Amino acid sequence: MSATRIVIADDSVLVRAGVEALLGMEPGHEIVGVAGSLPELIEIVDQVSPDLVITDVRMPPTSVDEGIEAANRFRTSHPDVGVLVLSQFADPAYLRRLVDGGSGRRGYLLKDNLATPGELVTAIDLIHRGGSFIDPAVVELLVSQQGNKASSSLTRLTERETEILAGIATGKSNVAIGEQLFIGHRAVEKHINSIFAKLDLFDDPDANRRVRAVLMYLQGAA
Repeated sequence: MSATRIVIADDSVLVRAGVEALLGMEPGHEIVGVAGSLPELIEIVDQVSPDLVITDVRMPPTSVDEGIEAANRFRTSHPDVGVLVLSQFADPAYLRRLVDGGSGRRGYLLKDNLATPGELVTAIDLIHRGGSFIDPAVVELLVSQQGNKASSSLTRLTERETEILAGIATGKSNVAIGEQLFIGHRAVEKHINSIFAKLDLFDDPDANRRVRAVLMYLQGAA
């Protein structure tokens, strides 16, 4: 299998070097470009057409939300390029904008979780396969925010179901969720079916109910 071709974008040379060093510890990843600003990132992606971009949420020229802007731009100009946004902020507003056009090939990871390559590599692999990744800390915040809304369908969920939905949001399989919560995968399946029923997500061959359930966090649609 060929290596995942990656472009790293961050205005901090240390962060770029750190991400590159972390990925150098894991096989199957090739850094094909680096950028320090949004214009540089757009130019490099146009030139090398990577599989995936790892970008800071804030970069020059304005240091406001360039990573989100890049992700949304690439959805049209380079739809096959995955984007993992790195941020210091567990801000649901960034996440909602990131997945506003769809959650496929998109991810949001807090920089605090770059101390070891595990979460980073997991996020890259999920996004490269066409999936999505949401940092667990952001999921917890979303659960709290939505759970506090009296009108939210999420208030129907039990504590266990909320834990399982959080696992789904971070890209975990049913088996992985079961292992984390020390329950069998059949029990996980039963809880997931209950979640879908409570959130009125009925069987639809044209929709991924797991993704739709997660997006109820992000879009406040519950």
